Amino acid sequence: MKVGVLALQGAFREHREVLDALGVDAIEVRSATDLSGIDALFLPGGESTTITKLLETSQLVDPIRTALADGLPVFGTCAGLIVLADEARDQHGVVAPSLFGVLGATVARNGYGTQRDSFEAALRIDGIEGTFPGVFIRAPLIESVQPGVDVLATHDGDPVLVRQGKVWAATFHPELSGDLRLHQRFLQEVSS
Repeated sequence: MKVGVLALQGAFREHREVLDALGVDAIEVRSATDLSGIDALFLPGGESTTITKLLETSQLVDPIRTALADGLPVFGTCAGLIVLADEARDQHGVVAPSLFGVLGATVARNGYGTQRDSFEAALRIDGIEGTFPGVFIRAPLIESVQPGVDVLATHDGDPVLVRQGKVWAATFHPELSGDLRLHQRFLQEVSS
């Protein structure tokens, strides 16, 4: 299995380190040619406005959109969730245009608050034994999900890990947790 990690901004190195630890053939995606032959894609956390601008200037929006429409499995974390969601709004309620719109969810950017409001929480994730360390950094809040979106984990009643077919998204940063199980579960599920 060959897995791409969008490497324009944000926590892409950490995702790459997790994939390396799992023995996965991982490449950093910076151009459309890097998408060739990958079996899955990780969209890292970072700053969603910056990632969106870099996707546009790197001319990656249309190639990724096409790959997702063709069924490429994708896992977006934090900012990656925001660019995958059908609808995202800022703290003033202003709705931003959807970049990829492949996940039936409405998301509030920085929904848990500012950098100072970042936190960690032990999460119960469907299909993973015990708890998983959720690292929330200026995390988006999933306000609602459409039918067909599976909620795999919640925190205080709010969805924090969701799946819609081959599209997975987390409000937290599993790549910063030191725990490989969520990456491993995603890869096992989408490769079968």
